Amino acid sequence: MSFAVDSSVLIAYFNGEKAPDIELIIKAASDGKLFLPPVVITEVLSTSEYRKIWGYLEGLPVLPVTEGYWERTADIRRILMEKNLKSHLGDALICQSCLDSNVPLITRDKDFRHYKILAGLTLAKY
Repeated sequence: MSFAVDSSVLIAYFNGEKAPDIELIIKAASDGKLFLPPVVITEVLSTSEYRKIWGYLEGLPVLPVTEGYWERTADIRRILMEKNLKSHLGDALICQSCLDSNVPLITRDKDFRHYKILAGLTLAKY
């Protein structure tokens, strides 16, 4: 099974943490089944430790941005905001990338639970 990874887990990995989600990204990467949502690249490279991280990220495949991506992302974000739920733009973009490619997301960010419930995002179990 392929997976997408959120910046929360990548940053934990690069900080040397040990946890089941870290083990999952290591296994998925070694199997060639770990993908980056495009916005995760921007999030991670925006950190102060980007030089250490970039060499690793260069080897990972990126989920494609497909036709209608921006409109579908706006629809999901609007649905959450109409229900007065937190919907950061970056999270909405990550969610839509995962939905378009039909891959579960490995994340530590609790805000994605809303996308699971209202948009059908699959969150990886570990």
